[in-house]
Amino acid sequence: MAYIQTSDRFQLQMSCLEERIERDNPVRFIDAFVDHLDLSRIGFQILEQKNEGRPSFDPKVFLKLYLYGYLNNIRSSRRLEKESIRNVEVQWLLKSLVPNYHSIADFRKTNPKALHSPLSTPHYLRLLKTQIPRKGFLKPL
Repeated sequence: MAYIQTSDRFQLQMSCLEERIERDNPVRFIDAFVDHLDLSRIGFQILEQKNEGRPSFDPKVFLKLYLYGYLNNIRSSRRLEKESIRNVEVQWLLKSLVPNYHSIADFRKTNPKALHSPLSTPHYLRLLKTQIPRKGFLKPL
C-alpha cells in the first residue's frame, strides 16, 4: 500500500498570507476594529517620530497583538513575540512585522490606563466576541 506523498521542504511555493486566512477568521475582526479606533482619543501615548535611529512601530500594531493575545489566552510578551514569528494569523494581522518582547512589554507599561479604557479593552471585545463565530461578520474587501 502506498503512502500519501509529501512535498519537498526546499521546493518554492507561491502563496500569500491573505489566502491563508479565512474570511470569518477573528483576526480580520481585530484588524478592522483597531483600524477604526482613534488611539490618541482613547488615551494611548503616541510618540513623536524622530529622524535618527530606527523608526518605531505604530501603536495599532501592539494593540492588535495585545487583543489577539487576550482572545487566545496569551499574556506573555515573549510568547506574543514567538506567535508573531510562527503563527500565520498573527503574521497576517501584523502584516509580517515582528516586534520584540521588550517593545511589547514597553507598550503595555506606557499605556495601562488606555488598555483598560472601555473602548479598547478586552471588556469591549468580550461583548463583541459573540459576533466573531458567525460567518460573514465582515464584508469582503
